[in-house]
Amino acid sequence: MVAGPTRGRRASGGLATDAHPGRAGRATPGSGAGTAGGPQFSSGSAPQGSGAGTASGRQAGSGVETAPPSEQAAAAVRRFLDYLAVERGLASNTLAAYRRDLRRYAGWLAAAGIDDPAAAGEDDLVGFLGALRAGTTPTGGRYRASSVARNLAAVRGFHRFLVREHLAAADPSRDLDSPKVPASLPKALSVEQVEALLGAVAGDEPRALRDRALLETLYAAGLRVSEATALDLDDVDLEDGVVRAFGKGSKERLVPIGRAARGALGAWLVRGRPSLAGPRAGPALFLNAQGTRLTRQGCWKILRHHARRAGLGEAVSPHVLRHSFATHLLAGGADVRSVQELLGHASLATTQVYTLVTPGRLREVYLRAHPRARGTGLPPPATSGS
Repeated sequence: MVAGPTRGRRASGGLATDAHPGRAGRATPGSGAGTAGGPQFSSGSAPQGSGAGTASGRQAGSGVETAPPSEQAAAAVRRFLDYLAVERGLASNTLAAYRRDLRRYAGWLAAAGIDDPAAAGEDDLVGFLGALRAGTTPTGGRYRASSVARNLAAVRGFHRFLVREHLAAADPSRDLDSPKVPASLPKALSVEQVEALLGAVAGDEPRALRDRALLETLYAAGLRVSEATALDLDDVDLEDGVVRAFGKGSKERLVPIGRAARGALGAWLVRGRPSLAGPRAGPALFLNAQGTRLTRQGCWKILRHHARRAGLGEAVSPHVLRHSFATHLLAGGADVRSVQELLGHASLATTQVYTLVTPGRLREVYLRAHPRARGTGLPPPATSGS
């Protein structure tokens, strides 16, 4: 659900999508307004399948009325993406998400007859967010609150950039609230499940050594999949037991790893990697069967293969191991500030989601730790599945 007005701020998504109040005479989305063959944002930069709108003004498969963006809008988006890549140093996957969201937004503005994004007002943004809420995704589902919030974040950043670069006089997103995103606990494996997963890698051939080293490193350091596949040989110090990871925004952090991960990495480097390394291996730490750097998709396949062998099903992902890393550290007594540093979170609020526990867990901790809680005749804490 979209947030209601808070402290006098405007709710972002409560208006109908077939009109633009205060914009008399402007074509509405789906009316065929806009140029017949607007430009792409950049040569070869658009994601596959995200082509220009059809003649009816509806982007194929999106369920959101769009038209080909104007050259002016496309140029502004290109400039913003260049800023994110060069000055902010955002990762390629983050840039791709911004590109998709802003392509949709620029196409929606074009369908409304707005060629210059600087001319968009608050009502236009409200209408765009409402269209997302009422529309369907390319796969036919509904946009989740988190997806609408992500689109708003991209659009808000875009308009702030236009104001900063003196390409617009005002930011129409300034008074919009983000949709409320339901809080959910991260999925995490139990310690026993992690042990089963790591124990499912059998054999001493090069690929088995790689798989064991990869899974041990993911869990030992809590790395994102992009961070793990980007590791180079000189990012690992086995003597000191440290991995150097480059997170979002190319921020560097040093993460300690334990004896098991160090042993698995040592075996891979001595007995596995030389057998797989091809002429294009370069400095990559983890290699695929072709002797080149392991990809994100390859990492997912490796993890899912061994998760099935361990009887954990298909729900295990690299991010589940990252969640497990954080959850197990906190359960073991680590403070949330230290876990924030280890995960590379910019905000402590992002890490604090791991501290959400069930009432049963709170009761158990209280009865075990409080000096006046023992011998009070309280019943023992109920066991929970968490």
